[in-house]
Amino acid sequence: MSLLEIQNLSVRFGDASAPPVVDGLDLSVDKGEVLAIVGESGSGKSVTMMALMGLIDAPGKVDAARLQFAGQDLLSLKGRQRRRLIGKDLAMVFQDPMTALNPSYTVGFQIEEVLRQHLGLKGKAARQRALELLERVEIPAAASRLDAYPHQLSGGMSQRVAIAMAIAGEPQLLIADEPTTALDVTIQAQIMDLLLDLQRDQNMALILITHDLAVVAETAQRVCVMYAGQAVEMGEVPTLFEAPAHPYTEALLASIPEHSDTPRLATLPGIVPGRYDRPAGCLLSPRCPYAQPRCQERPALEPYDRGAVRCFFPRNMAPGETPRVLPQAQRPSRPAGEFHAH
Repeated sequence: MSLLEIQNLSVRFGDASAPPVVDGLDLSVDKGEVLAIVGESGSGKSVTMMALMGLIDAPGKVDAARLQFAGQDLLSLKGRQRRRLIGKDLAMVFQDPMTALNPSYTVGFQIEEVLRQHLGLKGKAARQRALELLERVEIPAAASRLDAYPHQLSGGMSQRVAIAMAIAGEPQLLIADEPTTALDVTIQAQIMDLLLDLQRDQNMALILITHDLAVVAETAQRVCVMYAGQAVEMGEVPTLFEAPAHPYTEALLASIPEHSDTPRLATLPGIVPGRYDRPAGCLLSPRCPYAQPRCQERPALEPYDRGAVRCFFPRNMAPGETPRVLPQAQRPSRPAGEFHAH
């Protein structure tokens, strides 16, 4: 059984008539697996993970046919039960380390607070464990950093502290939401190496949200490509990079200099549609160079031999290799539950 199972996840901001910002997402993560979620800004990557963490506040609404982590139904958890889980077994590293830490408290206090809440450690035991965590994330002069405030740390150092807080409860699944966006290139590589070392040492699953496909190629086992709130392609990294099936994935890869054989990088015209200006059919169709009349219909995400793709006319298919359209009875049902942050 997968560690994380998501079926037909939708996120809305507003009443039930508001268009979803995440629309019918299916996703699973196995124990110890590294899954990357990629896509342009506004594709729904971060909102999906915020929904999983219970961080969507009103008027936001999260619906799903299934939202299960480590055998627990997240849809039915009450506030106290959710707080026991979030931050311990399921943790997240956010994009901007400078705003993820509380400027009013020392680094040591913030790490010790996590240890008190989730592991019951207090006093000297919590202090010693906080020191060990700072050393584990390779912060120099770790003992002196315990009494430092966030504004006294660099961006890279702050992100290491945020990672230390996230792994304090020894999570089964760590979500890293573009953890290197605010850092310079040298520090980015160090932070990614640190995350992967921790993932291997603790055998935890890792969801990496990014739009850096080079990082995906080097780190992930599987990848989910999102566009305008939908998953448009899923598959193992080597095969998806070699033969992308969705035109959007193909366009993303073509924008990488190493994948381009022309003097100018390939680009898609237009922008990702907003919630209120989405086309009736395929959401990529206004920008897609391969669009045909049938693309005025809305395609489903269909499995095929190498993964799954949401396209009537997938690319790079081997002879006889086409998506398998599931009978209606085997497709995920419409949302059966909802939850809000407590």
